[in-house]
Amino acid sequence: MAGPLLWPAGEPWPVCTAVHPKGTGHLLSDVRQLRRIQRDARGREYTAEEQRLVDGMTEGNHLPELQDDAPLPMLAVAQLYAHEIPDLVGPEGHDLLQVFWCPFEVHGADRTIDVVLKWRRSTDVGAVLMPQPEPPVVGRKECVPNTCVVHPERVVEHEYLGLLEEELQEAIDEWEEARLDEDEADEYNSAAPASYATYEEYAEAMAAAEAAEPEQINYMSDLSIAPGWKVGGFASWHLTDPASVDCEVCGAAMPPLLTVAMWECDGASRSWLPIEDRDAGNARHVTNPTYVYLGRGLMRVHTCPADPAHPHRLSFQ
Repeated sequence: MAGPLLWPAGEPWPVCTAVHPKGTGHLLSDVRQLRRIQRDARGREYTAEEQRLVDGMTEGNHLPELQDDAPLPMLAVAQLYAHEIPDLVGPEGHDLLQVFWCPFEVHGADRTIDVVLKWRRSTDVGAVLMPQPEPPVVGRKECVPNTCVVHPERVVEHEYLGLLEEELQEAIDEWEEARLDEDEADEYNSAAPASYATYEEYAEAMAAAEAAEPEQINYMSDLSIAPGWKVGGFASWHLTDPASVDCEVCGAAMPPLLTVAMWECDGASRSWLPIEDRDAGNARHVTNPTYVYLGRGLMRVHTCPADPAHPHRLSFQ
């Protein structure tokens, strides 16, 4: 994520040619420095020098000489290998997907970012372009992903509840109600009443009992749509009614290729967290390691299963 790409030295870097303000916003260098300061100061107050640097980071017209129609280098977002991600399906013989976007939410009728996908054969890359271009200014800090290494984990998820047949939805409702009744019965009959010498003993016993209780499982939070950044899988329609996303060339239904989410989990979906991250509580490096927040919090990139070369489409939740 957001690291140097396997990009050939002789190949032009993707640029945004849309006409929009390109020098106004946040300096990319400021965004990264702020995050370094926040990381180093975790659990303490800023030092005087750190506070001075933070106070000097302003939003404004940093490059008034940069014309609105000037080609702007796109931001490198992700580099994904097919041998590491079985659900990453692209053009035949291509094993590497590189994702870019313009970090200004001003594109198209919906005023969103502009995404570019580049599929390639990694073995065809010779000398790598260094240094790699970057936009000096970004529209919003939340359009800039943190640099991090991904450790792909394959999970099983199921279709969004509202898209299931009505009979199956009713069966799921009955299953959840039965589980809830069982949990309540177990809680009521779990142990004989006990007396405690002090309130502290009572509070400690209640906390221990609560920690020992199994988490309540329901279809939407724990079995249906995995949260966070992911390749493939199903789409969630939690803010809107389900909508079809079809290829504008051939009309084929376009499944999500890549989901970009603000949260890796929330309070209702912590069961999806990798085991090694579960002791970290609500630490931001676990729940939102990329610091990205697009649209209303979730963006999907859809590609055509009939021909990945057909133009991709975006959807937001």
